Amino acid sequence: MSSSTSILQPAEGHPVGLIAGWGSFPIEVATEVKRQGGSVCCIAIKGHASETLESICDDMIWSGVGKVGGHIRYFRRSGVKQVTMAGKLFKADLLFSGSLWLRHLPDFRCLRTFGPLLFGRNRDARDDRLLLAVTNTYNSSGMEVCAPTDFAPELLVNHGMLVGRSPNARLEKDIEMGWRVARTMGGMDIGQSITIKDGAVIAVEAIEGTDACIERTGTLCRRGGWTLVKVSKPNQDMRFDVPTIGPQTVDRVMDAGGTTIVIEADKTILVEREETLRRASQAGITIVAMSESDFEKRGIVAA
Repeated sequence: MSSSTSILQPAEGHPVGLIAGWGSFPIEVATEVKRQGGSVCCIAIKGHASETLESICDDMIWSGVGKVGGHIRYFRRSGVKQVTMAGKLFKADLLFSGSLWLRHLPDFRCLRTFGPLLFGRNRDARDDRLLLAVTNTYNSSGMEVCAPTDFAPELLVNHGMLVGRSPNARLEKDIEMGWRVARTMGGMDIGQSITIKDGAVIAVEAIEGTDACIERTGTLCRRGGWTLVKVSKPNQDMRFDVPTIGPQTVDRVMDAGGTTIVIEADKTILVEREETLRRASQAGITIVAMSESDFEKRGIVAA
């Protein structure tokens, strides 16, 4: 965690509104808000969020991701002034498999929010555009959308070696190349992760997500020994889509034959920190957190 990072205190007398997707990240955010003495009203997205949230949050409803109007009404009734989003949504499933319509039944406010982006003449389903549309909808309804790391800044990784051995000269070259490619891809809002070995990019994350990218890498590079590089987008909006790793990331890299994970310091969320680092150590996987300045000093920048 950056020394300059401070904790955002929940608005006095008002619960924090949490929109929870998949994974342990929403659980850690809710736990931290409660630890600070705040209360949490949670909208748990069906098919994504964990039932564990029911025992942490002060109030919770299960809802489809398309019930934007219903979400806003629920938060208003609950007195929410600050809203935060945490956890993964399976975008490919929601947008392109038909499950958004069959299981999440979008309401009128959802259609008004996303209609121009998904059905208009100038369609644009990039993550930043969709999430910014949600943010603007909440802001216009009198609620501030906050970064989840504002409430739980300790989840952001520190700079340096987190576990494993220091990279050798060959690995350093892969890291430098991988960082440049990943940063460029992020700037195009395509994905945050790439895999690389011996200077050759093996796989690039797109809409399928990091886990699928890792699995595909294992199929393409059966010799193993490859590196995963995961970075933030240039000018990353910390309110949403922040790069995240955890125990499952380590397990998938290990199963697919990877040996190194490179992430961005102060811009990457590390969930279940102790368990993640323990599993990496046992598997012999190196995890290192670097920053843009590390590469600028070497004259390496994204294209």
